Amino acid sequence: MRSNLCDWLAIFTTIVCTISLSRADERPNVLMIAMDDLNDWIGCMGGHPQSLTPNLDRLAGSGVLFTNAHCPAPACNPSRSAIFTGRAPNRSGLYDNRQQMREVMPNEKIIPQYFRDHSYQASGSGKLLHYFTDAKSWDEYFPNAASENPFPETYYPKKRPVNLERGGPWQYVETDWAALDVTDEQFGGDWSVSKWIGDQLTKKHDKPFFLGCGFYRPHEPWFVPKKYFEPFPLASIKLPPGYKEGDLDDVPESGQKAARNKYFAHIKEQDQWKQGVQGYLASIHFADAMLGRVLDSLESGPNSHNTIVVLWSDHGWQLGEKEHWQKFTPWRAVTRVPLMVRVPIRASPPLPNGTQAGAICDAPVNLLSLFPTLLDLCELPANPNCDGPSLLPLLSEPDAKEWTRDSVTYLAQPGTYAISDRTHRYIHYADGSEELYDIKNDPYEWTNLAKSADSQNRLASFRKDAPKDFVQPIEPSVESLAKLMWYPTTDGVAPPSKPDGNPFLVHFINKQRQAVELFWMSPEGHAKSFGMIDPGKIMSQQTRPGAVWAIGKPNSNLMAGHFFIGDRTAQAEVPANEPGMNEKVDK
Repeated sequence: MRSNLCDWLAIFTTIVCTISLSRADERPNVLMIAMDDLNDWIGCMGGHPQSLTPNLDRLAGSGVLFTNAHCPAPACNPSRSAIFTGRAPNRSGLYDNRQQMREVMPNEKIIPQYFRDHSYQASGSGKLLHYFTDAKSWDEYFPNAASENPFPETYYPKKRPVNLERGGPWQYVETDWAALDVTDEQFGGDWSVSKWIGDQLTKKHDKPFFLGCGFYRPHEPWFVPKKYFEPFPLASIKLPPGYKEGDLDDVPESGQKAARNKYFAHIKEQDQWKQGVQGYLASIHFADAMLGRVLDSLESGPNSHNTIVVLWSDHGWQLGEKEHWQKFTPWRAVTRVPLMVRVPIRASPPLPNGTQAGAICDAPVNLLSLFPTLLDLCELPANPNCDGPSLLPLLSEPDAKEWTRDSVTYLAQPGTYAISDRTHRYIHYADGSEELYDIKNDPYEWTNLAKSADSQNRLASFRKDAPKDFVQPIEPSVESLAKLMWYPTTDGVAPPSKPDGNPFLVHFINKQRQAVELFWMSPEGHAKSFGMIDPGKIMSQQTRPGAVWAIGKPNSNLMAGHFFIGDRTAQAEVPANEPGMNEKVDK
């Protein structure tokens, strides 16, 4: 009797497992496509009248386009880290590009690992996280995940800069643009990503997959094959429609400081504004073409009927609006991003009819919602660490007015954030200053209503619902920072400093077996001592781009070498057993 009972239990267990595996195999696939630094300059969002984005428009027309979607943060690292972990910056403490996701959130499971834990195959290619792959979270990656380098080989000109001369050490070395005389395949980069992703989509798979596709363009440098420049003749280039001279006049001092970062003034001084716009449009056009290759592979392959497609950009980009060039600001040109979701009919049981083709949703949403939304669509257990709401109700009814959530974007300084609702945007700086815009009537945020008597009730509402708690930033470890190059001194004289830009910390590490002395070189070429660094110790020193710091023997006029300070915080390692501690320092 006991033997028969055991046999029946074994048969029952086998049946249950078979049904479970069968259901797992029938779950929808997920194709998540990320673009880098893409604002609303795409056809279906109308951001620039000259944009050419047939494939972005094609994807938007086949699913739901969210026209009021915003990034969690206006910088690559905090935005991507928030998307992939589901944690808002004010909850995690990851606010800026200097930080390392795994130092701030060592144990958080990112989206691909969560899917792997629930019987999915997780594969990816290109830039999805911020310049690393998090190899342990993927089954397969191209290039090899173990390298932690997400970029395939890419063709760049040997002589740089090509068009935009560097204005000083403060300028990011990749801020440049050029039409390259190469084919797409010769260019590599995103073309290689699109090929690898396309190959995965044309295969049959034994179990459902999560596939991440990270396109680097239109991130700088705006180098792409010349055929993508050809539709945008320089003589016909239109400047950004959101630009207005004097637009900072009603912006508080904190906002003006965030806006004026030297880039725009330098680009205008070099008469390169139209060239920059041309380069951005060309890079968007190239990224769109690579997207088209991926969509073609999906639609011609065996997975189209059962694959959810999600496309997003980590944040936008300003090209002169409010006198700013780059990202990092609280304005709509940076926080508002393309977001598209397509769910095939019968692919997702919670959405059996799929998404409505060509649907447009103007509800304020945030990319923080991607993680919980995908879990809902794939019927996976909820992740309690996700801080955003699922978008499933809006995918079902894109025009649902019951959606009452606002969208919050967090800037690098805790207490500085922007909030978007359906009709207005509120910006709050850490010093308490504010901006308010009516985006229905003022989409480019030209008129700050914060001091208007008619706006006080709306301001009070935003203040009431604003985030109140902010985890303090977790500083990156010295070891995780980029290393400055060490230049041994050959003639006994270190070059003078040419400081230009905002201050930040550089960490000097003494790897020698004896103490060394740290000198700052003045613009006149004189060395000023900043003290001793004992063997194995670190001295952290505030400095500026263009500064030169020299290393010498203690209590002597002898110098070994020096460092040039770049455009960001870094580590400067004095190498062990460095010869040449015998040159004179002009004190």
